Amino acid sequence: MKTTLDANGITINYKLDPQKHGDPDAQIVMLSNSLLSNHRMWDDQIDALTEIYTVLRYDTRGHGDTTAPTDPYSLDIFVEDVIALLDGLEIKKVHFVGLSMGGFLAQPLAVKYPERLISLSLCDTACQMPVSGIWDDRIATAKNIGIDALVEGNLERWFTEPFRKSGARKIEFIKDMIKSTSVQGFVNCVNAFKEMSQCHILSDIKTPTLIIVGESDYSCPVSAAESLYAGITGSQLEIIANAAHLPNIEQKNKFNDILLDFLQK
Repeated sequence: MKTTLDANGITINYKLDPQKHGDPDAQIVMLSNSLLSNHRMWDDQIDALTEIYTVLRYDTRGHGDTTAPTDPYSLDIFVEDVIALLDGLEIKKVHFVGLSMGGFLAQPLAVKYPERLISLSLCDTACQMPVSGIWDDRIATAKNIGIDALVEGNLERWFTEPFRKSGARKIEFIKDMIKSTSVQGFVNCVNAFKEMSQCHILSDIKTPTLIIVGESDYSCPVSAAESLYAGITGSQLEIIANAAHLPNIEQKNKFNDILLDFLQK
């Protein structure tokens, strides 16, 4: 079921996939998307997860069918969007899974609202953004040319070359997903995290935490995952071979096995 909820001053688009066998007490896994994507980036996880869990996925502010306000965004606003959505749906606790941008916001979420989390999974993400002008360049490209101009560069960063050649149908789907993001949403989201520096909060995360990274991810590399692993006491680190920034798509079976094994512990 796909629907919307007015929460935290915006309209949030979400989809609730029930546990396959109708268990009303099934725990809920909440999935948070990357930049330039939407809730459908998680399509390959739904069949596996709903064997055991109910799955809640949503479009982050500025993405998909969720509102893209013109006023500035922040990681704190993203966190409050999550809590407002959970409150509106009367959900007390979730397993939270965030990839890239979804992982950026998941870290302060775990610090501010640990009572709302059963577990935390941080996928192909980081606690600090390197000092660089690349984001300003991408903002300028989006404003001056359009989102379409960012497609090929993102595909090269998100997937290994063999997958880009062999996964034509999936690549076309991803292209369309990128193009569906508004310039306003992209720019405001980038401005919210481009100077992110939150490694100092990692020691405050007490929620059981899984860290997943694609071995060939150059956007949020293995070294960034290792920093998360070092900073979060008791966390678990898994590196997926033959995958770049979106291992949940490129190596979906391996990703699903790792995630399910962690969630069930």
